[in-house]
Amino acid sequence: MTDDQRPTRRKRPTFTDQEALQFHAQGRPGKLEVVPTKPMATQRDLSLAYSPGVAVPVLAIAENPSCAFDYTTRSNMVAVISNGTAILGLGNLGALASKPVMEGKSVLFKRFADVDSIDLEVDTEDADAFINCVRYLGPSFGGINLEDIKAPECFIIEERLRELMDIPVFHDDQHGTAIIAAAGLINALHLTGRDMAETKLVVNGAGAAGIACTELLKAMGFAPNNVILCDTKGVIYKGRTEGMNQWKSAHAAETDARTLADALNGADAVFGLSAKGAFTDDMIRSMAENPIIFAMANPDPEITPEEVARIRDDVIIATGRSDYPNQVNNVLGFPYIFRGALDVQATTINMEMKIAAAQALAELAREDVPDEVAAAYQGARPRFGRDYIIPVPFDPRLIHTIPMAVAKAAMDTGVARRPIVDMRAYKAQLSARRDPVAGTLNRIFERVRKFPKRVVFAEGEEEQVIRAALSFMNQGLGKAILVGREDRIMETAAQAGIDLEGRDGIEIHNARLSSRNATYAQFLYERLQRKGYLFRDCQRMINQDRNHFAASMVALGDADAMVTGATRNYSTALADVRHVIDAKPGHRVIGISLCLARGRTVLVADTAIHEMPTAQELAEIAIESAGVARRLGYEPRVALLSFSTFGHPRAERAEKIQEAVRILDQMRVDFEYDGEMAADVALNRDAMAQYPFSRLTDTANVLVMPAFHSASISTKMLQELGGAMVLGPLVVGLDKPVQIVSLGATDNDIVNMAALAAYNIGG
Repeated sequence: MTDDQRPTRRKRPTFTDQEALQFHAQGRPGKLEVVPTKPMATQRDLSLAYSPGVAVPVLAIAENPSCAFDYTTRSNMVAVISNGTAILGLGNLGALASKPVMEGKSVLFKRFADVDSIDLEVDTEDADAFINCVRYLGPSFGGINLEDIKAPECFIIEERLRELMDIPVFHDDQHGTAIIAAAGLINALHLTGRDMAETKLVVNGAGAAGIACTELLKAMGFAPNNVILCDTKGVIYKGRTEGMNQWKSAHAAETDARTLADALNGADAVFGLSAKGAFTDDMIRSMAENPIIFAMANPDPEITPEEVARIRDDVIIATGRSDYPNQVNNVLGFPYIFRGALDVQATTINMEMKIAAAQALAELAREDVPDEVAAAYQGARPRFGRDYIIPVPFDPRLIHTIPMAVAKAAMDTGVARRPIVDMRAYKAQLSARRDPVAGTLNRIFERVRKFPKRVVFAEGEEEQVIRAALSFMNQGLGKAILVGREDRIMETAAQAGIDLEGRDGIEIHNARLSSRNATYAQFLYERLQRKGYLFRDCQRMINQDRNHFAASMVALGDADAMVTGATRNYSTALADVRHVIDAKPGHRVIGISLCLARGRTVLVADTAIHEMPTAQELAEIAIESAGVARRLGYEPRVALLSFSTFGHPRAERAEKIQEAVRILDQMRVDFEYDGEMAADVALNRDAMAQYPFSRLTDTANVLVMPAFHSASISTKMLQELGGAMVLGPLVVGLDKPVQIVSLGATDNDIVNMAALAAYNIGG
């Protein structure tokens, strides 16, 4: 095993006990709160929410129970339920002590899959009492996630509740671990050239997770006698009587092996769901060539990757730890599995849905890794291989990959009450749940796919730009043109594990060697000769500066659009582009940012170009911004902002805003606008109601700032303190489509901007 193949430990976050307690206690104690989804500001609101308005949906549900999914939270609500008999690795500490864990589980549902969740702690260890408590809660929820319940009671409870309830009941300690481990095993088998039907597997640990792993893998194609289950007393074989129960007996194998060491001799793979130190050096040595070891005991695995590396160098190893590669982490499964099940109103989560989730996870690990994932590895981008067989929890693609697979399996097996007709639209909806920008960008991407463009990626030698170009092409958005030296681009791609060979949708253009550079130089000289530039200056800019070369390609029709900025400051990149491309006749070049926060989309201008705009410039900025809003599908309501509102307090600077409104009046524009007004008046209905004469019919969705500095400061504060998603600044008003990303942008940022350029969001 080479150095770059060896398992590497990533630094684990550290904290003191006091810090952990403070985290849970600060502000509002705990990790959850209830936030109404409907307005509750007026008496009418309250009358609709409760009496008498609530009687209408009550009667509708009484007549047709399925209406509960339409009129209540049931369609997106999961209960996380425990009795605290097997809390994490801490054991039986009781129902109340389990509450912080169950709250945390509920938070994960929301964070990763936008599933609303509430924790319920049931204070009994009696399985029948627990079942009778939970079974009657069915009308409240769309699904039940059982958690931290000890074996064998967990088997009894889940099986009985599945029979009694018409919603998914899922014990995550069993099936979550099984699904993620199965996904990793699929890829490990692929890497070692093994056939599932012939692979010999040992599962050490016959508790909830061990039994579930065994059942799932057999359902996926493992031969029953090739899977040997072990517990603390050794191999579970046919005829054994000591320490047996019905769940162990179901997986008793015909084998002469009696100890774990016997079972591991010659085994291809082992799942550890037991305890620290369960696997010895001799056991690992006795396994077959290229063994697969999943040491999943927490917090300490049965054997560590460092210990395995000292014994042999041909191992693929996974653990449950985040500080090692190949973490078997349940958060990869349960949020997305429930998301898919809820979206088709499934009556259960069956074996086919679990297998679909495992296969989708395995396939995702084989795809190229986006920058959002690579960032967590401190620059060491993971690639499919021995140290990357399982996706990581922060992979943004999980939200649309796993639920789609689960939903489809539910429909195929007849357990979906509300099948999904348009899976492509469903994928877009899922992406929007995790990333609000994705929802806004979706229709732009769809439009670009229908009318694909040739987009120049000016900084073509940068790894993130190469990845963005490849993603742009793979998503069917058009052809990507990389500007740079071909040998350097191919070398960078090879080092990053990107295969550019034979890619029909990607072109590479070297400015110095291009047959078009003389034409571009002459074109640039004709533009700049009266601005102090000699021909050789223009020739040098074309040959040596990729922004000038790329912009010339767009200006002369050799490409449709351009994206740049990953390696230069925004203003520098814009100055380069403006040497080549003018403003569109009758338009003003501005920067506009797209802000998405708390389900609202607001455009803010000018965030990049005009430092202290005049009244005339403010009016023109408002017009350009309204045009962008319309191209995004919004009917513009423009607020010209100030620190004052309609003349109070009086100030000289506010007069400029008032003058801009008068200019718009004279221009007779076809969109709503008003000002000057403070930001809260523009964005808050109650505050706006204090000014009944305002021309805006609702809160503003376009904010025109009085100056560049206020626009830039406010959007950055909104992003950092308010948790808003901010896209841009977008360049608006140029005669050709060009977009500029922020310095150091990720590949995803670059793809988004390239799509916006291809869409010609700037007009």
